[in-house]
Amino acid sequence: MKPSSDVAEQAAALRARIEDANYRYHVLDDPTIADVEYDRLMRKLEALEAAHPQLATADSPTRRVGAAPAREFAPVRHQLPMLSLANAFSAGEVHDFVRRIEERLGRDAIVFSVEPKFDGLAISLRYEDGRFVQGATRGDGESGEDVSANLRTIKAIPLRLRGQGWPRVLEVRGEVYMPRAGFEAWNERARASNGAIKPLANPRNGAAGSLRQLDARVTARRPLAFYAYALGVVEGGHLPGSHAAMLRRLREWGLPVCSLVGTASGAEGCLDYYARIGRERDALAFDIDGVVYKVDDLAAQEALGFVGRTPRWAIAHKFPAQEQQTTVEAIDVQIGRTGAATPTARLAPVRVGGVTVTNATLHNADQVTRLDVRVGDTVIVRRAGDVIPEVVRVVPDLRPAHTRAWRMPSHCPICGSAIVREDGEAVARCSGELVCAAQRTRSLLHFASRRAMDIDGLGERYIEDLGEFGYVQAVSDLYRLTLADLLEMKRRADERDGTTPETVKAGKVATRWADNLITAIDHSRRTTLARFLYALGISQVGEATAKALAGWFGELALIRALPWPMFKLVPDIGSTVAHAIGAFFEQPGNQQVIDDLLAHGVVIGDAHAPSARLRDGLDLTTLLVNLEVPKLTPLRAATLAQCCAPGELLLQAGQAQLEDAGLPAEVGAAFLAWRDEPGRRELLRRCLEALA
Repeated sequence: MKPSSDVAEQAAALRARIEDANYRYHVLDDPTIADVEYDRLMRKLEALEAAHPQLATADSPTRRVGAAPAREFAPVRHQLPMLSLANAFSAGEVHDFVRRIEERLGRDAIVFSVEPKFDGLAISLRYEDGRFVQGATRGDGESGEDVSANLRTIKAIPLRLRGQGWPRVLEVRGEVYMPRAGFEAWNERARASNGAIKPLANPRNGAAGSLRQLDARVTARRPLAFYAYALGVVEGGHLPGSHAAMLRRLREWGLPVCSLVGTASGAEGCLDYYARIGRERDALAFDIDGVVYKVDDLAAQEALGFVGRTPRWAIAHKFPAQEQQTTVEAIDVQIGRTGAATPTARLAPVRVGGVTVTNATLHNADQVTRLDVRVGDTVIVRRAGDVIPEVVRVVPDLRPAHTRAWRMPSHCPICGSAIVREDGEAVARCSGELVCAAQRTRSLLHFASRRAMDIDGLGERYIEDLGEFGYVQAVSDLYRLTLADLLEMKRRADERDGTTPETVKAGKVATRWADNLITAIDHSRRTTLARFLYALGISQVGEATAKALAGWFGELALIRALPWPMFKLVPDIGSTVAHAIGAFFEQPGNQQVIDDLLAHGVVIGDAHAPSARLRDGLDLTTLLVNLEVPKLTPLRAATLAQCCAPGELLLQAGQAQLEDAGLPAEVGAAFLAWRDEPGRRELLRRCLEALA
């Protein structure tokens, strides 16, 4: 039934009142109605649109509650790239920036638009004929992700521009951020929820994570705001000739523009603004990490152009990272998604940049050694980039007596696998790729990827939920999943997120997605050796290396039993890759997962005998060279192989026997020293068995 004109007019009037309230609250910072009245108007409009769906326009305020979850974000290519700014960290760099502009333009007393540098997530909003049609993240500057559904939930972003005179196409660049009060309120609720709500690390991460939720209804519950600060593509319209006037025009059209935006003349004017904002920084309602200076004259901006990927006419003047002094109570190791073992200092609580810091990264073992950080030390902590706290130096005069130098532990604190560091690598890693809970999401995503086991439909969100609720701890657990497991996992995830799917509201349970996923998992059971090896996620092993291993050795049973020097027999596999492969298969946990995969029906369908080229290149001399014994050149290795044939003699030979065979004393001593180190005799024995 077509609604009456009175009902249509009533709905239009309600939308206008709500849009005006949003404008006055988010743009003018001058609210005119109470929250309870705003909620009453919104409920009334929702009821009207529910009764008369024809009245529900695309730009209605009711559309801000969020849409159904998306499977993924579609890519968006920026017609006009979202380029980054050069940074200045000193007054001298600002003077140099201004001087270069004056020289290029041939005049002085340049007027700049000056504004805070917001610490959030850069986005681009596209309006066509005054209506919001698309929003995207910055991404790499050339292309980002379509987050339109999530941006519609942010009340500060107008779904329809106010006034008139806007261009046919208008792209507005700006920043989505999380106000400090909203961040604190969210974490207060999280602390009171007994784990039902996850706390946010900081406002910046909170904003970025909220905007990248696949379920826009989750984003709608987050306290997000927006400020506009630039334009992208403009078609079919005229704009003012200055940046400051352009921002005023955006404000007139209903887009929020920060009240701290202004203009300044020359370098000294910019530096005065920098100092003023720096003094006000801690009292602001949002986080900033500096200020931005832009030549105000838009024609001058065009004349100045760009250098590389940065504009000549703008620069970000960053605030210095804030530092404080505290003491180290412990040094722990955190295992990241990629297995990286990062030493982390546990600190006596200290306020740094308005945030209480209790942990600080030490980056890697080399950094700990360079700084000589020890438990009990007094250290200087900085919030690097105003986000990640780091220890920058030790105060040696305050070091207690009897402190000990720190060493990287030998085993992972999460899964107990060995922590290994390959030659030339700065980062040590947990070798329990398949069993380490810290690496679970990454290992499962890789295992299921198209070029690995090709499990269609198993994305990051499902993987994280399966892990969180205990259905999957390792990749082999995928092959134990049932339809009931998946449906129960989804129910628990919806309950955790406070969402109720439309099908559930209607008394139905959607199962097709779960049926499809179970089918995809089942289809993946039959695979090739190369795909299987690649799917295991062995460090340093890409598709090409996995294919080479499969082609040369032919059988999984052989590969998983070989010591690392044998992998160097394959062309293009050097020391680093061979060590990484060997370290992976030496971990009992990884071997157990492989056993479980085979037990759950994974079948490698293309097994074959080892390549004839492998046997042709396999002799004792080559083995000794591949073992990388100090001082043992290929010529000396041939001498040693000749005197110790059969190879078992290598396990018992002494210095005199080696010298009698013609090895120089220092070479024989180096071999014996290498052989007698812990684990080396066992490695040599395994190599000799493989050679046989």
